Amino acid sequence: MNRERLMDDAPFFLDVNVPMYAAGKAHPYKESCAWVLTEIVNGRLEAVIDTEIIQEVLYRYGAIRHWQVGVQMAESLLELITVVLPVTSEDMKTAVSLFAQYAPQGVKARDVVHMAVMHTHQLTQIISTDKHFDQINGITRLDPQIIFAGS
Repeated sequence: MNRERLMDDAPFFLDVNVPMYAAGKAHPYKESCAWVLTEIVNGRLEAVIDTEIIQEVLYRYGAIRHWQVGVQMAESLLELITVVLPVTSEDMKTAVSLFAQYAPQGVKARDVVHMAVMHTHQLTQIISTDKHFDQINGITRLDPQIIFAGS
């Protein structure tokens, strides 16, 4: 996928694993996820998140007792991604239905919430390292390593 294609297909839903890998320790996804964030900063890629993404950041760093890191990361993400979509009661009803359908295939509860929000806002593409999004009808997962390699 080339840079022009990234610009034409905006906005993308940005999964939490992208900023987490970018900010984390050495990992095969670190460089490509950092590149995705750089593309957002430079205005070459438009991405949105939902409120659950921020909760995931805070939960993760709270669980390992690194509260200040969680706060800094959440604040940075909110500064970087200016569109934060709400999670509504209708989204949660959709998420329950999606969970019934996709949980047996290994899709996690938080990810069906993202899927429901994406459906509400007619978003069809997610930038994520999670391969289980490949199983979801109507959603195209863009792997950070693949789009980085094609840049």
